[in-house]
Amino acid sequence: MKLGRALILAGLAAPSLAQAQVTEIYKCVQPNGRSLYTSDKRETTGRKCELVSRQVNVVPASKGQSPAGFPRETQAQRNDARERQRAILQKELASEEASLSAARKDLAAQEAIRTGEEKNYAKVEERVQPFRDIVETHQKNIEALRRELGNLSR
Repeated sequence: MKLGRALILAGLAAPSLAQAQVTEIYKCVQPNGRSLYTSDKRETTGRKCELVSRQVNVVPASKGQSPAGFPRETQAQRNDARERQRAILQKELASEEASLSAARKDLAAQEAIRTGEEKNYAKVEERVQPFRDIVETHQKNIEALRRELGNLSR
């Protein structure tokens, strides 16, 4: 229990990290019978009021204040990370291009097959459509990877 109190007191003693604000809402009955809701404690004096809500709002510290010695990334570290990211994206792009090539071969093979059971062309389309979807997915992945590589160049 003492540790919990110490933590609370430490939190209250460090106002630069965050500020807490308590908002109390009161419901007061006016002489004409109407209800008045207020958060101003002065308006409750001399009236029949009851506490309706109590909220604790925590406001974070401003972003302009960073602790001294806060770890910062150097330009060399940023460039190194960008090059690692570029290498990963290029590897993924090569993999997607190989998968696209294989998917196109599978699609061509399926389009070349004509069975006697598929007298209606709609059945051929239905059988081939999943292969087309796979090709389309690989094409979209390649486009996205190329866009991402282009964004790294900026």
